[in-house]
Amino acid sequence: MRLDLHWREEDGARLAATVWRPGGGLRMISSAMLGGGLTSARWVLNAQVAGGYSRMDPVDHLRELAAAYGLEGPGVGMLTAASVERTRQAEDGGVSVSATVGLRVPTWAAAPADADDPELAPIRLDAVMPRPGTINIVVSVPVPLTDAALVNAVMTATEAKSQAMLEAGYAGTGTASDAICVAAPAAHEAYPRGGDGTRPFRTREPEPFAGPRSVWGARIARAVHQAVLAGAHDYTRFLETRRDAAR
Repeated sequence: MRLDLHWREEDGARLAATVWRPGGGLRMISSAMLGGGLTSARWVLNAQVAGGYSRMDPVDHLRELAAAYGLEGPGVGMLTAASVERTRQAEDGGVSVSATVGLRVPTWAAAPADADDPELAPIRLDAVMPRPGTINIVVSVPVPLTDAALVNAVMTATEAKSQAMLEAGYAGTGTASDAICVAAPAAHEAYPRGGDGTRPFRTREPEPFAGPRSVWGARIARAVHQAVLAGAHDYTRFLETRRDAAR
């Protein structure tokens, strides 16, 4: 997964964005605001925003950024206040993963109904704690997956993310604003043959499983775990550096 890094000035800050341009022929399942759901897409944008982000039109904002970066056709767009420049990548058996990891407010998925939401606490941009964080994950699988397997892949990636957080010492299963995108080739566009051009592709039946003990699910789990764990450790070192500097 080749990521292009872009910079822009916005809201008084220098902000990064990554763009993955795999081209056509990919099916994606995503929780992203732009291009979310089950769709076909040509690119994935993960854009950093300032800690005090207050725009009420994030989808329009993502469309503006996509146009500024020359992205055409359908795509998937995500926002995060985490440092996109510090995105971590991992690979396992053909599966590629990128993860942007910010853990200002790690959260347990099942919290009491009357519990205060720490995400709503005021943000001090001059504080030792950095700006808000989110875990945004992009997964690329080189084989076609059924619709059910795509959903299964999201489950597997989420479980691996939570495992990495716990191993890194964070009490939570994620953050309240995490997003994910899983991409796989359409069945008729897998495995190019080349040659005379009369039959450029050979069809492969979509994989029906992507759970953590299936062939491709296990690879997804290991790659997501590796990327998120590296990002979590990096975030911990970042916190320690800021705290040391504030003493």
